[in-house]
Amino acid sequence: MKDLVLQVLNEHRVMTIATNRADGWPQATMVGYVNDGFLLYCFVAQNAQKYENILRDPRVSIAIGSDSSRPSEIKGLSLAARASSVADRDEFDYIAALRLKRYPEYAARSPVTGVGDATQRTAPQPSPDGVALLRIVPEIISILDYAKAFGHSDLIAFSERDLDLHIESLRHHWAPDST
Repeated sequence: MKDLVLQVLNEHRVMTIATNRADGWPQATMVGYVNDGFLLYCFVAQNAQKYENILRDPRVSIAIGSDSSRPSEIKGLSLAARASSVADRDEFDYIAALRLKRYPEYAARSPVTGVGDATQRTAPQPSPDGVALLRIVPEIISILDYAKAFGHSDLIAFSERDLDLHIESLRHHWAPDST
């Protein structure tokens, strides 16, 4: 089942992330992501509501998937996860480079000059001055696989060991030269 999780993560580039607002209402937004194995990363503006929500409450829900004209081909993921801001500059730069392999169209974008500019998160090399990199660590993943049965889902609970073992193998079908 973990291979199916990786397949779905590798086949998509956009996810919906739901955070908890201070007033108790959930907030769901779509963001581009990069996965490094089972770990998910996304760049967000530091002045974004979702970033403020995560700083206050790191629990997030993620949904990844797409529609198909053949219902038996529908596959998707729902994740219960914890998000945190990446402070390590080496990890920030590594994910920025990995993101360019996943989103090669960003390489052609002009560098952004304004720190508060919202387009900073899609710059070829975002600046940590105005952009936060979120690391999202799954704890529970629900795998939706209609090939097994209409509406079928399986649950996987993740431990630190699962993540550590997989990080060593780092498989990216969209970045064949990554190690």
